[in-house]
Amino acid sequence: MISDTDTAKQISDLMLDLFRRVDESIATVKTTCSLEEAAAYQKAAGRVACSIVMDVLEALYQKHPALKPPNWDE
Repeated sequence: MISDTDTAKQISDLMLDLFRRVDESIATVKTTCSLEEAAAYQKAAGRVACSIVMDVLEALYQKHPALKPPNWDE
């Protein structure tokens, strides 16, 4: 994936922030929308979050294990 450690660190930070924002958006939708809307949104947002983790971060941490946050594998 990304060879440069500094760039990998920057991407890791950005992707972790995106993941948190997606998670926060799900919480917001759950408190302001109907159950049906919230379930549909959670399903769609979950796919985005899964892609951030599985397609980007896991590949990044495989190449740069030192960047892996504490408790990542738990």
